[in-house]
Amino acid sequence: QVQLVESGGGLVQAGGSLRLSCAASGRTLSSYAMGWFRQAPGKEREFVAGTSWGAITTYYADSVKGRFTISRDNAKNTVYLQMNSLKPEDTAVYYCAARGLVTFARVYDSPSEYDYWGQGTEVTVSS
Repeated sequence: QVQLVESGGGLVQAGGSLRLSCAASGRTLSSYAMGWFRQAPGKEREFVAGTSWGAITTYYADSVKGRFTISRDNAKNTVYLQMNSLKPEDTAVYYCAARGLVTFARVYDSPSEYDYWGQGTEVTVSS
């Protein structure tokens, strides 16, 4: 079992930055593929960013490319999402997710491909 807890959300003005953290317990995340998703009111959960087992590959939704960065700190068993140049359309609840059965260098971009989820952290970007 993997338990994931997101933190770092909040209210920020357009153009600002936030760093979301996903702290894990129960298992070491170094062998897991990790992803960040977001869900706005009335919308389906949307892929934001993912990183493969071994952190060889990263992949981003077109809407966040060049602005967001996913990274790992294996020593802290934590995954981060650095969000820069935030836009009002980035407003959503952000979730981190982990997948245990993985292929080397593969990134997973569908919610159904992940096994474990955090509780979410809310990000609001004002204009």
